[in-house]
This record gives sequence, structure tokens and C-alpha cells, in this order.
Amino acid sequence: MEHLSIAAKRAIEECEVIVGYKKYIELINPIIEGKEVYSTSMMGEIKRCASAIDLAKQGKDTCVVCSGDSGIYGLAGLIIELLEKKDLLDEISVEVIPGIPAFVASASLLGAPIVHDFASVSLSDLLTSWEVIEKRLVACGEGDFVTIIYNPKSKKRNWQLDRAIEILKRYRSEFTPVGVVKNATREGETVIITTLGRVDTSNIDMFTLIIIGNSKTKNIGNYMVTPRGYLEKYTE
Repeated sequence: MEHLSIAAKRAIEECEVIVGYKKYIELINPIIEGKEVYSTSMMGEIKRCASAIDLAKQGKDTCVVCSGDSGIYGLAGLIIELLEKKDLLDEISVEVIPGIPAFVASASLLGAPIVHDFASVSLSDLLTSWEVIEKRLVACGEGDFVTIIYNPKSKKRNWQLDRAIEILKRYRSEFTPVGVVKNATREGETVIITTLGRVDTSNIDMFTLIIIGNSKTKNIGNYMVTPRGYLEKYTE
């Protein structure tokens, strides 16, 4: 709750109806008591968003909650697409409220791994073909980007992470620092700093985010740091 912005908290409190994935609804239970709630399990995104639009059409102020930021692998885009499809863009107004995305929360727990250029790639091939995902991983390697891995592994998708690591090893030393963060800022939080050559993928799941350093990333004490270049260019 302490990472919920004032604007997001106000929107949730002021709305009549709260719509979201069951897990995300549980996280905000303290501030939605007495409200109308519509929730679905995973994979119910279109149904969830369509229901939110129907509720808004009835004149009810409706809040769709996502984890992290709704515009980063979230539902903000789907809501707008559905409104266009239903020809409701002029009838229903949408306010997208920024949040703290998982990669920012994870980076803060690791130290400062994304102080310089970075890119994020989701390994879920449910909506994007694996061929496209591989091209993006290659681009991350060739561009020497710090690479953030979302949706690394699930029960059904159990090989993609190993393949992604294999691809990035073409461009990175096996000693490249890697941060593995599970349940960032939530109950059950774990933070591990390891190396590209020693990543243990056995306990990684959909609540885990991985940050793979670039050629300049290093460990400083207990922190993972990607230097911006200040000390190389300026003196104190």
C-alpha cells in the first residue's frame, strides 16, 4: 500500500466500481471496502475490460486496477482499443494514472542497474510470436542494453527463459551481473544477485522479474550498478 500513489489511491476511493484480476483486488482490499467489485482470474482480460466499459456506460465511475503501471504490459491500451471498437471514445472518458512498474520496484531493490539505457522484453508468446521475441532479444544483445525480462516462466512456458539466456550469452560475459527479484515490494519478496553464467531458473515464475546487466554493469558491495559515466567524465 505504501507504493500506491496519492492520485491512484484517490481514484480508487472515489470510484463506485473496482474491476481487476483477483490477486490485484486482494492487494487493495483495505481501501475498497463496501464498493462494488468485479474480478476475474488470469486470462480474463478482455471480459474484464469489456465489463468495465459496460459499467461506465451505465454512468458508474469505474476503476480498472492493474499491477505496477497500467500502461506497461497492462490494460490501459486494451481499454482504449475496445472503446474504439465499440465507437465509445467520445462517450466514455479515460484517465490513465501512472504507477510504479515492476522493473522500477525491482531495480530499487537491486541498487541501480538501470541508470543507463535499458530495454524490456516479455517472454510470453501468448500474444507475440516467439520469432519476434527472439529478434528483440538479439537486438538487446547487439545494442548492449541492460535487459529486463518480464513474464520469464510459467508452468506451461518452461523453456523460453533458458533460450533467452542462451541468446544473451552470445553478447555478454558469463560474469555479467544478473538480478532476480520475486514479488517485488510484496509479501514473499526475494532478491538475488547472480551472474549470467550461474542463473538458477528452477524457482523462477510469473511473479519474478530479471534484470540482466550490460557490458558495464558491475557489483559494488551488495548493489548491482550500471554506471552512467559521471566518474569517467567529471572529477569531484
